[in-house]
Amino acid sequence: MIRLYNVKKQYSQFQLHCSLEVPQNRVTALIGPNGAGKSTTFKAILGLIHVDDGEIELFGKPLHTLTIQEQATLGIALSNSCFCGYLQIQDIIPILAQLYPKFQKEYFLQQCQHFDLPLTKKINDFSTGMKAKLKVLIAISHQARLLILDEPTTGLDVLAREELLDILREYMIPGDRSILISSHISSDLEGFCDDFYLIDKGKILLHEETNILLDNYGILKVTDKQYPYVNPIYLTRKKKEPYGYRLLTNKKQFYQDNSPELIIEKCCIDEIILMMTKGEHI
Repeated sequence: MIRLYNVKKQYSQFQLHCSLEVPQNRVTALIGPNGAGKSTTFKAILGLIHVDDGEIELFGKPLHTLTIQEQATLGIALSNSCFCGYLQIQDIIPILAQLYPKFQKEYFLQQCQHFDLPLTKKINDFSTGMKAKLKVLIAISHQARLLILDEPTTGLDVLAREELLDILREYMIPGDRSILISSHISSDLEGFCDDFYLIDKGKILLHEETNILLDNYGILKVTDKQYPYVNPIYLTRKKKEPYGYRLLTNKKQFYQDNSPELIIEKCCIDEIILMMTKGEHI
């Protein structure tokens, strides 16, 4: 559904140099710290910025060759985009019907009611969470084949986030759709995404299946005395701590089997981000 190969974009103090793929029937997460290049990557995929080099394909075709009909099968929710704040939801419904031939008006209205989004209130007067819900509902209400969602759960409480993710899970049921999503709330993504790309300073540092990240990756906590004797074969990053070192491994079982005296902990996505971006290479 999405393919980026060796895509480059140079700014005065930042360079994007990225390759990634999102196959059909896949939910892929793009994660990383603020300023890592997530939003720049999204804008490149959507043709909102001109890239300096590389290839971008959507639906198996070069980005610039997509027809209007093919572009209408994209569902998009960017972190800093929304309709004019002076409009009401009842005002944007005919606009959406014109933009998207397959706009599902009844479904859209049902979901607005479900999420308590008033039809006759200016969008400017919506809370941050209400705006986030509206953006996602707009993205999914026209039978899009591909969703591109940049921080869609920002501003939502735990219950609303889970409700929104349930809608996205339902969206994926037909089996011929895909989602590329970013979020600072990694716990949402752990139970939702099939694979993760980690980006930092414009470059992809890691790409793994979700089950591999959660099952195989781990943190070793070792003292200064233990550190020289730890087999480094499956260690990827280290971080100095008062007690010694935190070590990131992608083969947790190896150390559980061969170094039972070490403290070995399962790690979450947040810890992997921290170690990959702030830790030292081994």
